[in-house]
Amino acid sequence: MIFGNINHEKTYSNLDKDLLTCFEYAKNNELVSFEKGSYEIDGKDIFVNIVGYDTCENEDRFWEAHKKYIDVHLMLDGRERIDLNFIENLTQKEYEEEGDFLSLDGEPNSHVALSKDDFLVCYPEDAHMTALKVVEKENIKKAIFKVIIR
Repeated sequence: MIFGNINHEKTYSNLDKDLLTCFEYAKNNELVSFEKGSYEIDGKDIFVNIVGYDTCENEDRFWEAHKKYIDVHLMLDGRERIDLNFIENLTQKEYEEEGDFLSLDGEPNSHVALSKDDFLVCYPEDAHMTALKVVEKENIKKAIFKVIIR
């Protein structure tokens, strides 16, 4: 996993070109003004889901990981905590191939708090529990880029 801020271009400039495509798309588009939904960038290989929701407590959320896509979470408005662990440290449950969704159970070994312009890159081995409150519950808006694993 990689935690950073989209404004620190020199820090992430050596990342994979597909990840850089996501950041370039974000910089060239006012994503916060996009309606909720899915937007293709490079067909099914790279696309972005614009989501909005209220953050909540851990007991109201679930663990997830993905085998076919890398997730790039980019905070557009609000603050969100994301709990993290590696999939080998958690109990892996059923994998839904059609939705590329691996369900897991267990406890976090770390977390990040995303604020505006912060991003988190989650690779297939990075389990994540999203939509958690940082201090108080709040409504957030976020872009989740999906990048096919080549």
